[in-house]
Amino acid sequence: MAIDALRIRQELEILNIAFWHDVDSNWGRKAHEFFTEDGVYTTSHKARIGRDAIRAFYTERQGRGERVARHLIHNFHVTVRDENHATAEWTMCLYAEDGVAPLMSEPPILIGAVTDECVRGADGQWRYAARTTRPLFKGSRPTSG
Repeated sequence: MAIDALRIRQELEILNIAFWHDVDSNWGRKAHEFFTEDGVYTTSHKARIGRDAIRAFYTERQGRGERVARHLIHNFHVTVRDENHATAEWTMCLYAEDGVAPLMSEPPILIGAVTDECVRGADGQWRYAARTTRPLFKGSRPTSG
């Protein structure tokens, strides 16, 4: 059977949008569910290994108080290895600030190159085995990650 690369690309883009929607609109309360049990989430600050560590990161972030964040996804490129394994490479622009909207508009606090190693589970759902963000440009304010 031929691999439907276009369908896989679309599924991974939908996964990515759903992940960042949860982070930006729901404090990342479900972010850990987007990863495999032993998934590795490497932000600009450190690596978090496993769903429990990823959940703890977003729980801690919410506990620090109000924040407005928007993660923008650009130049989404997917390399399909087989029906159940693919790599997504894309650019993220992060606008974020502690406080309540509306906040002053500033340049993004981070522009990063992101690489996702994606695996389709036995349940048919795509998840991240690894997500790595490599900062390309940093703003004057730190990220929370």
